[in-house]
Amino acid sequence: MPEKNIKGCILLSLLLCLMSVRLYANDLAPLFERVEALNIQRQGYVLGAVLNPEQLKTASANPMDAAAPDTVKFKDQNLVVVAQKSTHRILILYEEFETLTQPEIQDLIGDLYLQFDDPTVLAHDRVVYWAYGEKGKITAREFDTAGHDKRTLKILATVKCISDINIMEKGKDPSSGHVYYIISSDPILRLFKDKKA
Repeated sequence: MPEKNIKGCILLSLLLCLMSVRLYANDLAPLFERVEALNIQRQGYVLGAVLNPEQLKTASANPMDAAAPDTVKFKDQNLVVVAQKSTHRILILYEEFETLTQPEIQDLIGDLYLQFDDPTVLAHDRVVYWAYGEKGKITAREFDTAGHDKRTLKILATVKCISDINIMEKGKDPSSGHVYYIISSDPILRLFKDKKA
């Protein structure tokens, strides 16, 4: 193959790659903006938002191993942040505690209640779940009504807190347990994963 054709093929391949990256970014951009508009935040980090200069400094100073390509992962105190590397937009926020006593878990849940208000779902005294649609948080009543009417709610983002031990009921569990909460958007993560597959 003549050198001119090889150079042409390389340029065409590069152009196609750049176009697919731009299309991928364009697919995700409106979704990130819709999630950011919900203003779901923890410690000043807003799900879907671009990391600010101070947060980027924290990311550089406290890196962690990222599990997926085009992501960065870092810690700010106990909060773990996962962001898209190319746009610096926040994909996931979470905190994990290996051993908390029941009163400590209750304090964490109380803190989340103060920040996110009444949850959408409480399940089995171990799961607390806040769900958000386009217009904001979905109430427990809206969630129950949708379930009763067999309607699917369009959930844009969630805050999920899961505990190994009962949050309120006493006497059944060990004195301490593992607990974590995660703030994420399934639609963003699905699109992100699909584009990377």
